[in-house]
Amino acid sequence: MTEEMKQNLEVKSFEVGDVVTGKVTKVEDKHVLVDIGFKVEGIVPISELSSLHIDKAGDVVQVDDELTLKVIKVEEDEIVLSKRAVDAEKAWEELEKKFEIGEVFEAEVKDVVKGGLVVDIGVRGFIPASLVERHFVEDFSDYKGRTLPLKVVELDREKNRVILSHRAVLDDEIAKKKQQTLNSLEVGQVLEGTVQRIADFGVFVDIGGIDGLVHISQLSHQHVEKPSDVVEEGQKVKVKVIGLDKENERISLSIKETLPGPWDLIDFKPGDIVEGTVKRLVNFGAFVEVAPKVEGLVHISQISNRHIATPHEVLKEGEKVKAKILDINKENQRISLSIKELLDEDPKENLKAYQQTEEPFRFSLGDVIGDKLKKLK
Repeated sequence: MTEEMKQNLEVKSFEVGDVVTGKVTKVEDKHVLVDIGFKVEGIVPISELSSLHIDKAGDVVQVDDELTLKVIKVEEDEIVLSKRAVDAEKAWEELEKKFEIGEVFEAEVKDVVKGGLVVDIGVRGFIPASLVERHFVEDFSDYKGRTLPLKVVELDREKNRVILSHRAVLDDEIAKKKQQTLNSLEVGQVLEGTVQRIADFGVFVDIGGIDGLVHISQLSHQHVEKPSDVVEEGQKVKVKVIGLDKENERISLSIKETLPGPWDLIDFKPGDIVEGTVKRLVNFGAFVEVAPKVEGLVHISQISNRHIATPHEVLKEGEKVKAKILDINKENQRISLSIKELLDEDPKENLKAYQQTEEPFRFSLGDVIGDKLKKLK
């Protein structure tokens, strides 16, 4: 360096508050020396390197790094600079913009402290434990060094307070996914979901960021006493959308309608002999349950070999009977049965039916003298 250059540097002056640029010439444990064109090198104490606590200056800067610094003290043979002050001022301007528009940005977790996480974003940012995840986290130790997407939820420049949230980002993602799912739903769709919560009246199933209700009556083709008898929380289930109110975000689902029905499980054909239970008696016949939730009709004409006025003359509800399948239509869920045809094939039953049908032998006056009366005429 020429003498003229030295003289120019010596006359160059700085004032507190000035922002200067310089190159790092030396890194010590507790401070950094920077060439800013002053007669002596500027010094940046370790406390002025970062908004966070650091153990060694070398953790933040290296020799030959170009730094933008703020003058915080000027003496004849010493000038003290701050990187933290410049970073903070810039950071506050950016944070205020991010806070205003709800911008999502990323930051690395620098430290895990009591009550949450700390990040360096030009200023010290704090993520309370309750704002880290949507679920409870017992141990945050493995979060150090992780980069998280964050949103500013509270900002107070006077108190140097910056509260950030990772949970808010997750909540926004869930809300967006929920709306997308809601928009795509249609009655009749079959989806896979996860049982989230079980209540007395049914279960709530997550079908993609939004929950739908499976009423207890839609859990199974069989009668269900308690939903917990059929499903458990966390279980993956197939559901069918049977009701949809997008405006009020109400979704009715059915597990039952995704399962094979009672009629899908039967394997009967005309001519088969089945045993069942008389469930209902009506004027025109009897309904007999021949498989769980599958009933067939025995028309009154197919109940007995003798004429009967009502099915009640021969059958009673709850009675076990055998019947022959005359016809079956799975599509329309209809089975025609006959008890009479089994009676025709069983001589003993025929005799029993005959005995029940024939009147006791009786004489009448007409039977005895009928012919004589005709002759007298």
